[in-house]
Amino acid sequence: MGNRLSKIYTRTGDDGTTGLGDGSRIAKNAQRMTVIGAIDELNCLLGMLRCEIPDSDPFDEQLSAIQHDLFDLGGELSIPGYTMLTGARVEWLEQCLDAINADLPPLKNFILPGGNKAGSCCHLARAVCRRAERDMVALMQESRVNECGNRYLNRLSDLLFVMARSLVRRDGGKEVLWQQSEGHTTEKS
Repeated sequence: MGNRLSKIYTRTGDDGTTGLGDGSRIAKNAQRMTVIGAIDELNCLLGMLRCEIPDSDPFDEQLSAIQHDLFDLGGELSIPGYTMLTGARVEWLEQCLDAINADLPPLKNFILPGGNKAGSCCHLARAVCRRAERDMVALMQESRVNECGNRYLNRLSDLLFVMARSLVRRDGGKEVLWQQSEGHTTEKS
């Protein structure tokens, strides 16, 4: 990292633009920035989740690696044409996902976010990850980007789902099952 920030505010964004890593400037509400912002938000949520589990927990190490991957993905998106994330990281997520899912009972109902704080944080991170993925798809429709990033977000949301299930079930906790409400009807007008 060549330059260090000695001053946090630069005033260069006062006109509604922001600088990319290649030196170009784009609107702060450009689709590329929307994706970068969603990935940043997801990374923040994973940091909160890590505060809810012990440092010795294997999930903490996995989540730490994921946070670094997400930072790489954000960096990649801030330098158009640059690639940092590889298919090997997607495969690693799949291995983590398979290992966690192997210890869970088959899912027979939809589940609601809840059960305990760590599980709920994980479900929130999953929902934000899905939004980041949707934002990435929109960016892919207008710009060329590394497709590994989209695959990574897709697998990560699945991993966060099974991780949430595991976190809720620990220590005898129970998943909150969705029950279709009786009395709800759909009326046609």
